[in-house]
Amino acid sequence: MPDQQKAGQKAGRKPYPPEVRERAVRMVFEHQDGYPSQWKAIESISTKLSINHETLRQRVRRAETDAGERPGLTTDERTQLRELRREVKELR
Repeated sequence: MPDQQKAGQKAGRKPYPPEVRERAVRMVFEHQDGYPSQWKAIESISTKLSINHETLRQRVRRAETDAGERPGLTTDERTQLRELRREVKELR
């Protein structure tokens, strides 16, 4: 199979550069007070930047978790957990 896709990557579409993803999340935080809800800010900004609104919502939630504003595992903790699970699998 020459055209294998990475998990979560749609066929024919390259992932957005990290700068674009970070900018979109930052825009939500900076402008959410100008909207009736954070969701409305996400909808508006995702449309303007041609980003899927659900993808942007997930990135905003992850940023809130990483900042300690929302419960859950941080990105670093998720990475560490994934590596530990891989190591346990190899040891078994």
